[in-house]
Amino acid sequence: MDALIIAAGYGSRLADISASKPLTPVCGVPLIEIGIRQAMIAGVTRVVVVTGHRAELVEMALAEMAVRLGVEIVPVRLADWSTPNGHSVMAGATRCEGDYLLMMADHMFEADILARLLAEGAPDRGVTLAIDRRLDNPLVDPDDATWVRMDEQGRILAIGKTITPYDAVDCGAFLATPELAEAIRQAIAAGKPGSLSDGMQVLADRGRAAMMDIDDAWWMDVDDPRAHALAEELAPWHLSQTFAGMGE
Repeated sequence: MDALIIAAGYGSRLADISASKPLTPVCGVPLIEIGIRQAMIAGVTRVVVVTGHRAELVEMALAEMAVRLGVEIVPVRLADWSTPNGHSVMAGATRCEGDYLLMMADHMFEADILARLLAEGAPDRGVTLAIDRRLDNPLVDPDDATWVRMDEQGRILAIGKTITPYDAVDCGAFLATPELAEAIRQAIAAGKPGSLSDGMQVLADRGRAAMMDIDDAWWMDVDDPRAHALAEELAPWHLSQTFAGMGE
């Protein structure tokens, strides 16, 4: 199984902490390395990383990580990294074999979330999204979150930052099939900007977007200085398997 990690954006809210969002350290470990390690623990054997802002710096770091972690890492550089994140998915998906684990470079997950997600594939779905029904989760920034509305069978009906009502929050981890990149292309052809949510909505409208409830598992989006400070405090406790042996 491949993992595709989106790491092309600017990350303006973390600019005072790091020159590159994916290289922003949490307890001394770059966010992108935490993501790669988590994917490996879940069973991924090859990682595709879409780069953009400060691409040379990120790609140099990825080359070193590949050797040190013993995993194949394939960088794919996005020429215009100011485009919506669906463009990164389309670029990276061309280098993935079959279904793939899709992750955001600034998200962290307990290992069980990703391992469970990898087992969610089924012929009746084009994508499966990890969702959190805890709408009062204090680690979620309601002004930045992507919300999800579902039907009684657990199929996604709507997804986006401004939808109402909603039942859950998007955790930023997906088990994607080749249908997802094609759905983003179709959304762009229909006049949408080309965000990942645009493609997800195309699949939702076809009944091809499913969800996986993470229940009580821990995750967070490290998107601003407040979240970064919380990550420094909480990540070693919740991601002990990920951080184990990092000093070796």
